Amino acid sequence: MGLYLLDYGAGNVRSLANTLTKLGHEFKWISSPGDFDKATSLIFPGVGAFGSAIDGLIARGFLEPLRAYIDSGRPYFGICIGMQVLFQSSTESPTSKGLGLIPATIAEFDNTEKSVPHMGWNSVEFLDTEDKGSEGLDESSHYYFVHSYRAKYDWENAAAAQWVHATTQYGQEVFVASVRRTNVFGTQFHPEKSGAAGLRLLAAWLRAPEASRAATPPTRPTPRMPKPGDGLTKRIVACMDVRSNDDGDLVVTKGDQYNVREKAPAPADGPSALSTRTAGAVRNLGKPVALAARYYAAGADELCLMNITSFRHSPLRDQPMLAVVRAAAETVFVPLTIGGGIKDTVDPDGTPRSALEVAGAYFRAGADKVSIATEAVFAVERMRARATDGGVGEGDGTSGIETIARAYGRQAVVVSIDPRRVYVDADDNGPYRDELVFGKPDGSERERGRAWWYQCTVRGGREDRPLSVVQLAKGVEKLGAGEIILNSIDRDGTGLGFDVDLVALVRKSVRIPVVASSGAGRADHFVEVFKTTNVEAALAAGIFHREEVGINEVKNALSVAKINIRL
Repeated sequence: MGLYLLDYGAGNVRSLANTLTKLGHEFKWISSPGDFDKATSLIFPGVGAFGSAIDGLIARGFLEPLRAYIDSGRPYFGICIGMQVLFQSSTESPTSKGLGLIPATIAEFDNTEKSVPHMGWNSVEFLDTEDKGSEGLDESSHYYFVHSYRAKYDWENAAAAQWVHATTQYGQEVFVASVRRTNVFGTQFHPEKSGAAGLRLLAAWLRAPEASRAATPPTRPTPRMPKPGDGLTKRIVACMDVRSNDDGDLVVTKGDQYNVREKAPAPADGPSALSTRTAGAVRNLGKPVALAARYYAAGADELCLMNITSFRHSPLRDQPMLAVVRAAAETVFVPLTIGGGIKDTVDPDGTPRSALEVAGAYFRAGADKVSIATEAVFAVERMRARATDGGVGEGDGTSGIETIARAYGRQAVVVSIDPRRVYVDADDNGPYRDELVFGKPDGSERERGRAWWYQCTVRGGREDRPLSVVQLAKGVEKLGAGEIILNSIDRDGTGLGFDVDLVALVRKSVRIPVVASSGAGRADHFVEVFKTTNVEAALAAGIFHREEVGINEVKNALSVAKINIRL
């Protein structure tokens, strides 16, 4: 079998390559138009925006050879954008035309009553397994979706419906999860990021004789009405803060209120007392790749690697961190977010590096999403400064959020927010009056009879900015961020539980997914934040690193509480 992979120059295609290697399959990359003639099976793991994919194919001279390859009857497997390019067009990029095999248009999800992008683990439902078989899919499994645009399932459009193999529901929208006809198979979800279920699907497709993958009959158009609820699960995210220790080795660490050094022992008398107080070693909770593998095996739905000292140097010259990302991507088959240094920088030799270039390096190393923190705050401040009516303002197209989202899609851009409480009198009538949270009568002594708003910070919480958490959240959403990781400086490392007031405030203010972070100390804290705020995901670090609470313990608690999760 001459198995080839098609890369048009966007997002994380390394993950699929790692998956095929894991499954024991050899492959080659399409590097020229002539390679299409050599392929007997082709996988297109498209990631990013529809227009970028089409433009990338055209620029490399791949679009027409791809069309000819599919027309030849040889097996084709399209993933995400690799499936969407089979359609006529997408409202994401109205001037870009797809291959037109499936006579329908890709359009954006409605975000009136749900967050967009559709991000997380969802189930599938077959339409015609009697004639087409399952293709390795399992209705009892969950698969990882991350997209803002979808092909609506319209059974009355028989010409398009005959291609549909399985559907998925998000909110009250039923859309195409997989297509299967003649030699074409495609999935909207990412099997290479869907854990064991995705590995089984890819293994089944690759194991089948090529002749059997090239002769699938059309589907009978079948009505599929939305059910009362969808199959999207809540996500449990394991986060690893990575930095160099005093010996120069990369380790996973965790701070208390963002201080990552061990508390120094009681000082002895003499001149060394000051250094004893201040020179505690960097807290070492393990090696990043080993911990990532452990969390994947334990059932984490996503992983985050945050390079917390990236501000000190150029990320593109940080080869050890890039090596960590590559190694982690070889051993984990769930989504991987990388943060730290995603900004415009200048190398020590004077070479300018754009945020888009830095993100691209992380994507090529194996990241699926990049997280931006401090630079997002500055971008929103600049945007608000340009507003003439005191509102949010407009982006100018130059921020890292905008440039990365334009190239890779908003689902690839995460913004990590670090707010802290600012206490005021309950009758305060200041500029953040509409965002105030009021202390409960049975709350702590500090909170009773008072109120507070949440102020944003930069540089790991070391500097306050004149920006509220709601202003920042709405600003980054407008600039093109696809997800928010919502930290809490006040709760970080306390084990007191998530700041549900903060999470609820941001959750109701934006229409993109929010990940609750900081403060988890017990499994029931996860139950509380999901039930109280309806947030899409919850993140923890220290309690997982120190094995005080296990991921399986969290998921069992959620299951008992009747919260939909991936087991």
